[in-house]
Amino acid sequence: MGSVCESGYSWARPMFREFAMPVYSMTGYASAQHSTASSPTETDTKGTPAGQLGLEIRSVNSRFLDLSFKLPEDLRQFEPALRDLLVGRLKRGKVEVRASFELTAHGAVAEPSAKLLQRLNSLQDSVHSWLPRATALSVADVLRLAATEQGGARDWSAEIVPLAEQALKALLSAREREGARLCTMLLQHISQLKALAQQATPLIPKLVEQQRLRFMERWKDAMALAEGAALPEAAQDRALAEATAFAIRIDVAEELTRLESHLQEIGRLLTKGGEVGKRLDFLIQELHREANTLGSKSAALELTRISVDMKVLIEQMREQVQNIE
Repeated sequence: MGSVCESGYSWARPMFREFAMPVYSMTGYASAQHSTASSPTETDTKGTPAGQLGLEIRSVNSRFLDLSFKLPEDLRQFEPALRDLLVGRLKRGKVEVRASFELTAHGAVAEPSAKLLQRLNSLQDSVHSWLPRATALSVADVLRLAATEQGGARDWSAEIVPLAEQALKALLSAREREGARLCTMLLQHISQLKALAQQATPLIPKLVEQQRLRFMERWKDAMALAEGAALPEAAQDRALAEATAFAIRIDVAEELTRLESHLQEIGRLLTKGGEVGKRLDFLIQELHREANTLGSKSAALELTRISVDMKVLIEQMREQVQNIE
């Protein structure tokens, strides 16, 4: 089993490491090739030209598993088998599979058959009758079609699936390596967010008391201007109640507590591994909500700065999480 985020993360408890699974990115690329030798047949003593069968798999992030195949005509029959193979190993991502056959130096020039030349000539005349300005076939075009004609009779059933398995294994390795890098970056961002939350925590009681005292002073000044007398006891009680209510409105302790809880859960998911992308995406949305609330309730420049720094880190995490399967 591949390694998960081995970065000294303090929340990575042994109980999580014991059952840890890889974290896969949805971004990756892999290719595999299979060389073929010339293989004469009963009807063609020249045989199928030697060449190389190549298969590429590219994947990027997507909400669901989206497969597309770009295969030569003689390989289209294997699309269901290739699809089943990919569906069994991949869960999310926009995945494109390409296959091609290239002639080697020993079989680079394929001699076109008389039948093929007659057919091309007939087709070209037919096209020109309707499209007089159509470009005529070049020698390179004819040789390429001849190579396709000679290579098309090959039976690829013994090569295509093993080749796809080889490419898929390489793709999974690439996605696992990229997932480990994403995981490490996310854990670093979590540590930075925790540090910012720790900076904000001691500011809360101080800010609440400052706002309460400031509110009381302003209330006293207003009453003195209005009546020119000492503040009545009932009015003072009301001022105290208003100041307390205002202090509650600017208290961000609850937001910091929820933010801490979300960070703990994100750390647990990253350490556990597996298919965590969608759950991480949801938690990132919750983190952004708490950071926004922290900024809107901020009554001090320092808390505003902390909120902005948090949102920058959370946005970076969002971009990284969107690539996790």
